Formats: sequence, structure tokens, C-alpha cells
Amino acid sequence: MMEKQTETEQAVSPRYPFLDNLRGLTLLSMILYHAVWDMVYIFGAPWDWFRSQGAYLWQQSICWTFILLSGFCQGLAKRPVKNGGKVFGAGLLVMAVTWIFMPAERVVFGVLTLIGSCMLLLVPVRRALEQIPPVIGFLASFLLFAFFKGVNGGWLGFFDIPLLRVPERLYANLCTAYLGFPAADFYSTDYFSLLPWFFLYLTGYFIYFLLSRKGKLRLPVQSPMPVVSFMGRYSLIVYLLHQPLVYGALLCGMVFFP
Repeated sequence: MMEKQTETEQAVSPRYPFLDNLRGLTLLSMILYHAVWDMVYIFGAPWDWFRSQGAYLWQQSICWTFILLSGFCQGLAKRPVKNGGKVFGAGLLVMAVTWIFMPAERVVFGVLTLIGSCMLLLVPVRRALEQIPPVIGFLASFLLFAFFKGVNGGWLGFFDIPLLRVPERLYANLCTAYLGFPAADFYSTDYFSLLPWFFLYLTGYFIYFLLSRKGKLRLPVQSPMPVVSFMGRYSLIVYLLHQPLVYGALLCGMVFFP
């Protein structure tokens, strides 16, 4: 069973430099990725390598790390409803702004919408999840993530091997797209539906309890890394600001250094 924190332990909310550093490094990778994305898809840079499998793995490493870290940190959250609502609201803001001002590059149900949804969904089932041994929860969550990984494309299976076809009638509208069943005309430059990604979030959540004993985490001992740790600590603000700043910097560079 998962070990519950005492009231004294819950009153203390220590920061873990390892988590801030890892989150900050992932943010730096994301900023660089989006800078290259802007160069290729907005400014027309002829970088064919960015359409390769290697670039896809780069993108996946960023989103996997963010989602796993977010699930992991749910075990540390003291105000999951407030935090979840904040992140979900930020996701809706990104969706609205891009749909209005950048429809060709709109973000519909992006990673912030997903993470906020997962944070909120976990609140009513948290006590039930605490009854599951962490090893079993971790393995089951990751296997379910792997099984549902192809659901956006209409199939279920493992290792890119389709085992079951999903009925086409489920792929109907925006509501079904939010769940994981996008209609044929659905478009988003950053799409993370509840299925399969909620199960990866749960995987991160159970990793927390695998590494936690009596409310204390067994993490590598690190000191805060300058700038990187700061970015990790204020990751939501950095996420919301990075794309307009990157786009603005690239646009100025194209104007002054054509």
C-alpha cells in the first residue's frame, strides 16, 4: 500500500532541486524545439531533418518528461484542485488565442489542457489509487498507455502493432477529440488527448510512490542550477511566454539579418 504523509509532513512543502532542474532542462529543450519548428513551418527553413524520426523522438522526449513529471508531482501537491484549474485554464487560453490569432497554427487540446485535466481527474480517485501497490499501479498504467497509444489513429495495440480497430463512429467531434477520438477534419499543432496520455500521467504518479518512503523522496542530491532551476520553478509562466518571445525574436532576426 502507498504510505500516507502525516499532518506534520504535509505541513512542510520542501522543494526538490532535482525536480526543478529536470523541469528547467526540459523547458530549455522545448524552447529550442519550438524555435526550430517556427523556423521550418513559419519561416520556411529547408531543414528536412526536422521531419525525420529523430526530430519526432526529440519532441516525444519533451512531452513524455513533462507529463511524467506532472504526474509525479501530483503526489506532492497540496492544492491539486486549484493547481489543476490554473493549468487547465492556461490551456484554454492558449487554445483561444491561437485559434483567433493563428488559426493555421492553432493549438486544440494541447499539453496544458491535458495536464490540467489529469490533475483534476485524479482528485476524486486519489484515495482509491492509494490502495493499489505502487509497482502494480506503475506497470498497469504504463501498459495501458502503450495499449492505447494508437487510439488517435483508430487502433489499439502494442509497439505500433494494431490489434483492435476502434469503431469509426466514435471519431465524431471536438468532444470526442478531447477524449482521444478526433474526427477526420480535426487539426491541432499540439494535441494531447486524455487517451492515451492520462495513463502516462498515472505512470508518473505511481513513480512518486515507488520513490517515496514516509513522505520522503529518494531523489539524486542536487543543488539548484542557476537559471535552469528558476525556469523549472515557474514552468507554467515560462511555458506561456516562451512561444511569443521565441517567435518575436526570430521575426526580429529575419528583419534585421535577412
